[in-house]
Amino acid sequence: MEQAPGSPQGAQSLPGCYRHPDRETGIRCNRCERPICPECMVDASVGFQCPTCVREGSGTGHAPAASQPRTLAGGSVVADPRLVTKILLGINVAVFIAILANDQLVRELTLLGATPPGFIPEGVAHGQWYRLVTSMFAHQEIWHIGFNMLALWWLGGPLEAALGRARFLALYLVSGLAGSALTYLIASPTQFSLGASGAVYGLFGATAVLMRRLNYDMRPVIALLAINLVFTFTMANIAWQAHVGGLVAGLAIAYAMVHAPRERRTLVQAGTCALVLLVALVMIVLRTAQLT
Repeated sequence: MEQAPGSPQGAQSLPGCYRHPDRETGIRCNRCERPICPECMVDASVGFQCPTCVREGSGTGHAPAASQPRTLAGGSVVADPRLVTKILLGINVAVFIAILANDQLVRELTLLGATPPGFIPEGVAHGQWYRLVTSMFAHQEIWHIGFNMLALWWLGGPLEAALGRARFLALYLVSGLAGSALTYLIASPTQFSLGASGAVYGLFGATAVLMRRLNYDMRPVIALLAINLVFTFTMANIAWQAHVGGLVAGLAIAYAMVHAPRERRTLVQAGTCALVLLVALVMIVLRTAQLT
């Protein structure tokens, strides 16, 4: 997230997925031992299977209803694992174009805590809670949306394939809201801030958790995250609060997504998202009480 005036493998070679040879992976099918990437992983009773073994195991070319293919986190395996990523990218671009066409729109969409005394009251503290969400999709500079959308495309696809659409969308939105809430809590109430960076940093955190879960080499993502954090705390006009809030939320949510026990998976995943939302809500309520 930017303050308005005013981000991608390892030492040893891994085999490529049997369906996507350009994607290195350390995971193999439990039945045939072919290497499989997150998009091709089908959750089995023990470990993961490849789509081919799942089809052959059903004897009909399709998995039976009781054993429909599931992603690593328990989501449904779909034909287009990047659909939500594409939609989110499209929304961000559409809002950016709208802001270019009407520069007054940015004031209505960006995150603003409250105006100084003597000005027309506006901001989250005055009931405009929608700004906590709309600011996640607003960008004013071409370089800002460029970096964020590049990161969304690079990180979003593998995460959406591994988590499933609904879980990926929850990760993105809750991480972004957590970033907005921390910005609202800590930053100056008169500071305008905007951008998808909070949600994107949530994807960074989730990517680190997923790579650790799959036993991938962690050094590339750690190095990339470190570089981005250096920029976060050294460049001017950067709302570092959104980056930190999104990152912490993404780490927590992703850990629950990929480590939840199978028998209570949905409960643990939904409960973690609800807990992060509750923390964000508490921050918002506390800050609002201070400003009103």
